[in-house]
Amino acid sequence: MLRIQDFEAVIFDMDGVLIDSEPLWKVAMEKVFSDLGCNLSKNDFQKTVGLRIDEVIRFWNRTEQLGIANEKKVENEIIHRMIELVQENPIPLTGVIETLVYLKKNKIKIGLATSSPNNLLIAVLNGLKIDHLFDISHSAEFELYGKPHPAVYLKTANKLSVDPDKCLVIEDSLNGVISGMAAKMKVVCIPEKTHVKEPRLEVADFMFENMSLLLEAFKKGC
Repeated sequence: MLRIQDFEAVIFDMDGVLIDSEPLWKVAMEKVFSDLGCNLSKNDFQKTVGLRIDEVIRFWNRTEQLGIANEKKVENEIIHRMIELVQENPIPLTGVIETLVYLKKNKIKIGLATSSPNNLLIAVLNGLKIDHLFDISHSAEFELYGKPHPAVYLKTANKLSVDPDKCLVIEDSLNGVISGMAAKMKVVCIPEKTHVKEPRLEVADFMFENMSLLLEAFKKGC
């Protein structure tokens, strides 16, 4: 049984957990890579879900031998387009606001640990008007390694002053689930609906169809 009282903090991933931004990432990347003369599709980008954007660009540059000399420029173009797309239609996923309010009411610390760059993190929190509900937010942009390395989760727990084994992670991708588990945290997986079905997500400690069902489990477990 999932009992919220067993945890001192809940740490959320952002893309595909708080906001339906995974399809937007694929739209932004497809456009920018197309402009570079590379015909990568949204299905191709499934392979790099959960990685930092710089790692995504490096992967495709090497795998497809694109010969991109300035990967940072490509990264900035994708992020700029992502921020535009998020600002156009900032809608939280089902159950997000209610879950955040419930955790706040029950004095559970709330963190955000994302592979996305910090300026996109800020755009999402401001767009959804939920910045005030988080105690700490942290981007893997500031870590040497992104997910599936546990660094971003460990740093977030440290900023919250909570031991990793007292943290519950909420993720949607395999790289994110691995990251949370590697940090020795319990992990809830709410699979992002546009991803190709990934059986390996079942390694997560808990699985839910959406966050509203997770919230119901929190309430039943009390």
